[in-house]
Amino acid sequence: MGLAMSYLRVPPVLEGEPDPGRIARHVFGDANWRRRGAAELFELGWAWQAMHYLVTGDPWEGRQPEADVVCGGRLLTEDGADELGMDVIYLAPDRVKPTADHLTATPFGKVAGRYDPAAMGRAGVQDAGRLDGAARDKLFRPAYEGLTAFFQAAAAEGQSVYKVMA
Repeated sequence: MGLAMSYLRVPPVLEGEPDPGRIARHVFGDANWRRRGAAELFELGWAWQAMHYLVTGDPWEGRQPEADVVCGGRLLTEDGADELGMDVIYLAPDRVKPTADHLTATPFGKVAGRYDPAAMGRAGVQDAGRLDGAARDKLFRPAYEGLTAFFQAAAAEGQSVYKVMA
């Protein structure tokens, strides 16, 4: 199994600190960050790259705002992943709102047609071999709806989104 992705909603300024990199080190440097942030947490898990493919039609690329759902944002840990033991991607509030609006305006049915495990495997989507016909509705529909609600809540609160890959 490959990497898993978690999302955390965080105020743009945390405890007087406006720098996203310092906020990331403060939040994710605590081994209990998942428990402490449980109310603002969304777990996408191992299916992150398949979700990106469904949303954008590509395993890595895509236009904003759709690409911002999974892979878009600023990598904060390019040189510091060893320090935290994970990669952290930051999405500023001014990009969270258009992403939330895109998800709200794009029901799952509009992206579900891209669900093709064989094509996803040929495109190099991580863990595509684990997918079966039932995963579209049992895994990806609720995950998409959960991401939509997560981004809507972040946008309504003016929050940043931190995506963690570990």
